Amino acid sequence: MNKDYLLQFAKSILAIDSPSGFTKNIITYLENECRHMNLIYEKNNKGNLIITIPGQNNYTIGLSAHVDTLGAMVRSVKSDGTLAFTLIGGPLLPTYDGEYCRIYTRDNKIFQGTFLSDAPSIHVFEDAKSMTRDSSHMHIRLDEMTKNKKDTQELGIAPGDFIAVDPKTTITENGFIKSRFLDDKISVAILFGLIEHIHTNNLKPKNTLKIIISTYEEVGHGGSHIPSVDEMLAVDMGCIGLDLTCTEYDVSICAKDSSGPYDYDMTSKLIKLAKDNHLQFAVDIYPMYGSDVSAALRAGNNIKGALIGPGVHASHGMERTHIQGVENTLKLLFAYCGV
Repeated sequence: MNKDYLLQFAKSILAIDSPSGFTKNIITYLENECRHMNLIYEKNNKGNLIITIPGQNNYTIGLSAHVDTLGAMVRSVKSDGTLAFTLIGGPLLPTYDGEYCRIYTRDNKIFQGTFLSDAPSIHVFEDAKSMTRDSSHMHIRLDEMTKNKKDTQELGIAPGDFIAVDPKTTITENGFIKSRFLDDKISVAILFGLIEHIHTNNLKPKNTLKIIISTYEEVGHGGSHIPSVDEMLAVDMGCIGLDLTCTEYDVSICAKDSSGPYDYDMTSKLIKLAKDNHLQFAVDIYPMYGSDVSAALRAGNNIKGALIGPGVHASHGMERTHIQGVENTLKLLFAYCGV
């Protein structure tokens, strides 16, 4: 396991803005990495990247992680030159208040801004503390000398422009990985850690691997169209809280989420492998969660499916995991893929 490669790769992709629908830049980055390792890859029409690693037989395992993130889009330009926005995905929106962002226009200009409450100052607004933090009571302040709607429109900003939130990525000396959008870029880094391990050690897995990097998971249909596989394992974050046993140091094995139970045999095999390899793991139920496997099954794909991932605290907010959870997830993948 090349921990330095994995962490550097994670930092690199976390720095590339990629809200759902605006993932071309990060897919191009991943394509370059594939070329560097002489991998077999392709893209489908919706923009998903599919990497093939030939195995010793034709039984095919799909491994998926999604590179798209939460974000927003310009809904309208307000009379004072600030921006109204509509959300992409389901962020914990109160955590956006005060966050820096970037606005990408259709003619490739990039502007800086800040998400703010409509009552952003305690010295001015009596309801600054109590105002609801939602898209009806928030706006984006541009870092431009705009005083009205016309000024902003003349910059080239218009409805439909994408808005990306600053991820604020930090990796501490004691192994904590703090960043927005660890869901699911940390899992993309884990899958590339698996690829790097196979490539560097010139390994050939028992089964053929199809690694699917999806681009619309946060809006529900990332894994709806997949290549022909016999089974599919989604690598996505594990949840923490309430009656869940997962921590930031564990690999989570999800037995059931909002789409229903995952395949019994696959899940049982993952649990046995985690035990046999003495990994820190948790088996949990996530009733407010869906995955690329969920989307693939809803779309009618005839597959078996399961879900694992590193424990991530404060999901869809200010997320954090630990290198131990990342390593446990990657080791479980090594065991599952026979490498």
